[in-house]
Amino acid sequence: MTAPVFLADGADLSGDVIVLTGLEGRHAATVRRIRPGERADVTDGKGLLAECVVTAAAGSRVELRVRARREVPAPEPRISVVQALAKGDRAELAVETMTEVGVDVIVPWAAERSVARWPADRAAKSLARWRSAAREASKQARRPRMPEVTEAASSAGVATLLAGAVCAIVLEPAAAQALSRLAVPVSGDIVLVVGPEGGISPVEMAAFADAGAIAARLGESVLRTSTAGAVAAAVLMTATGRW
Repeated sequence: MTAPVFLADGADLSGDVIVLTGLEGRHAATVRRIRPGERADVTDGKGLLAECVVTAAAGSRVELRVRARREVPAPEPRISVVQALAKGDRAELAVETMTEVGVDVIVPWAAERSVARWPADRAAKSLARWRSAAREASKQARRPRMPEVTEAASSAGVATLLAGAVCAIVLEPAAAQALSRLAVPVSGDIVLVVGPEGGISPVEMAAFADAGAIAARLGESVLRTSTAGAVAAAVLMTATGRW
């Protein structure tokens, strides 16, 4: 069984001893009930991973002795998912599952047909929930690199992202091509767009096609927006050899 992973949260990873305090220390000591002598890893969330042994744990403080330290390179290709805003907790579910699968960048998208909206007075709070979901899922999945959750993008911003990718894909249930049949690159940036429950509007589809995006379907069934991204990412992980 692999060792649990905790986030440094500002703790110094360069020395022989790492001390976790605050919320992360409390999570390790109280929630996970980690004890002296157990293995645990600490990461900065950007690829630096310290392999450690716990030497002390109490309250909100955990002390770990470093056994080895390594830099985990960024995976290739980089997979970004543009995720349409979803209602309720479905958005956080989408972020969690995509993080567990291994998506590198998650872009919130205020699609034309999105029922959910991020008004200016609530946008920061909504984005914080997405980032918190990615953070916790990263630890559960034991990822040394947390996914980047960007600021919300407009449809024009999404088109710009697609134009700059080596491979741009829009999920569309009625598309002629199956995602599993596409020839995808093994390096560079792959950008995948997941639309809202009401689908992507014709105007948005036209703009994305003009940006070079290919429409592709997952299968015969139509998945919810909260699960489509993770399933599509898994297909891409397999096709590119990341899995």
